[in-house]
Amino acid sequence: MAQDQSNPTGPDLRQGIAHADLADGCKLVGRCGDDQVLLVRRGNEVFAVSATCTHYGGPLVDGLVVEDAVRCPWHHACFDLRTGEALRAPAFNPLACWAVEQRDGRIFVGEKLKRSARQPRADDPGKVPEKIVIVGGGAAGFAAAEMLRRREFQGSIVMLSDDQSPPVDRPNLSKDYLAGKAPDDWMPLRGEKFYSRNNIDLRLKTEAVDVNARSRQVILADGGRVPYDRLLIATGAEPVRLTIPGGDLPHVHTLRSSADCEAIIKQAASASRAVVLGASFIGLEVAAALRARGIEVRIVAPEKRPMERVLGSQMGDFIRALHEEHGVVFHLEDTASSIEAKKVNLSSGGALSADFVIVGIGVRPRTALAETAGLVVDHGVVVDALLETSEPGIFAAGDIARWPDPHSGESIRVEHWAVAERQGQTAALNMLGHGEKFVAVPFFWSQHYDVPINYVGHAGQWDEIAAEGDIAAKDCLLRFKRKGRTFAVASIFRDIESLKAEVEMEGQIAI
Repeated sequence: MAQDQSNPTGPDLRQGIAHADLADGCKLVGRCGDDQVLLVRRGNEVFAVSATCTHYGGPLVDGLVVEDAVRCPWHHACFDLRTGEALRAPAFNPLACWAVEQRDGRIFVGEKLKRSARQPRADDPGKVPEKIVIVGGGAAGFAAAEMLRRREFQGSIVMLSDDQSPPVDRPNLSKDYLAGKAPDDWMPLRGEKFYSRNNIDLRLKTEAVDVNARSRQVILADGGRVPYDRLLIATGAEPVRLTIPGGDLPHVHTLRSSADCEAIIKQAASASRAVVLGASFIGLEVAAALRARGIEVRIVAPEKRPMERVLGSQMGDFIRALHEEHGVVFHLEDTASSIEAKKVNLSSGGALSADFVIVGIGVRPRTALAETAGLVVDHGVVVDALLETSEPGIFAAGDIARWPDPHSGESIRVEHWAVAERQGQTAALNMLGHGEKFVAVPFFWSQHYDVPINYVGHAGQWDEIAAEGDIAAKDCLLRFKRKGRTFAVASIFRDIESLKAEVEMEGQIAI
């Protein structure tokens, strides 16, 4: 949750601080009126910006300064120290900036600066599209639309979403919001007025069923046609459904949309016992959220330990113990064979009482539209380094995109929120002809009670896990290595080390 800014602390920066109190490369938090302000010194320059990240309010003083940007310690958002612009999702809102004056050996913070409008890039007018269509109302689709307008794209943007609600902060659906700790107004990525104010034609409950690449039209389920000059397919993923008897009963839920989350919250209000099928991140986060609501939770999964495939055995054992400390009961190396009104029958022969069931057994990319359009699909929609598909003018981003990862040297597809947002931003720039390769290091975070787990990089396989610190003490960093090289890093309360690992990986491009 956001940091409390009601009582700003630290030195009064309007009265100034001694130049010697802010060494080169260092950060300092002070107050300027009612605002908490971060000072950053880079050589002879001093920058003054908002002290907290505009995503979830992370303390930027605990972050990392890289060149003329500061990175948030919590979820690796990145901001330009000169302009305040949010350079990298998951943050979209800019930081406020203040004027800084240095005189008589002191540093003074002056007035808050007005944000200057970004000047449109002088692209070749023959290459700038007039009509851009985005299929998908999730992370990638929203990020693309927002970036297009941020870059002063003047053409039309049509956003087609088969969801019932505007784009929401989906990670919160299984975290604070499901736990009852986040207010409703936290959930939309932007308010409804954002779309009308920015002339984004957001069409909800609208299904795209085909693409005619020759005539450059998206065909809708109702027979309508939407013309485009550039198209972004960002249809995301959908939960894997149960095929066992009772898997379609009304008290059996998946969690992907706002409507799914609201249905679970409503059910939890009058229930006392839940069974979660699957020990994935979603399943585990749901279990933690339901425990916060006082629901008895049992987790059924076929694995020997939770999350071992992604995080290894030591972290898997820690996660299990953490959840057991909070009252969760695991039934591992087992699966559900059928579901009845008040119980889940197990393949091992036992049965568990359940008022409702949450299914978190994975997701699959929604590639049907891409396949119908004739695009190359191979474990996802195949894209190049610019996120362009096999059909010129059609791009793909988010959970469906399989791209050439320059860090691992492999073609990968990941289902991470921040990755989808960052791909949406890059795709937007490339639809405008900027030719920007997607080189961001994959990143995701997971929350279990009061324990955050940050993961940087991508390690589909490894031959060594080098652990630093103490996992049981919730103070650790794990390096997933293959042939001596680190491909990913997982950490608990090692935020600055996680950021440094990200920067290190950015400097390593596989040959």
